[in-house]
Amino acid sequence: MSRRWFKQWGWSYLPVSTWGWLAVILTAAFCMNTFVAVDRHSHSVSDTLYGVFPYWVPALGILHWVAGKMSNAGTR
Repeated sequence: MSRRWFKQWGWSYLPVSTWGWLAVILTAAFCMNTFVAVDRHSHSVSDTLYGVFPYWVPALGILHWVAGKMSNAGTR
């Protein structure tokens, strides 16, 4: 089994294995779920943005960290 889940693409990473795609899909599903939950009780667009920010930033940061560790950039 390949240890490489992502490949570096500019400043970001692209998934190159099933595990990489699974991580991206789970992160996207989490972000969509939090958007729906926060937007249900928001009164404006800025309420929604302020509400999802504390969830999306750590989720995307963790995905980027995992991608960095599971790519060739992390094995140098």
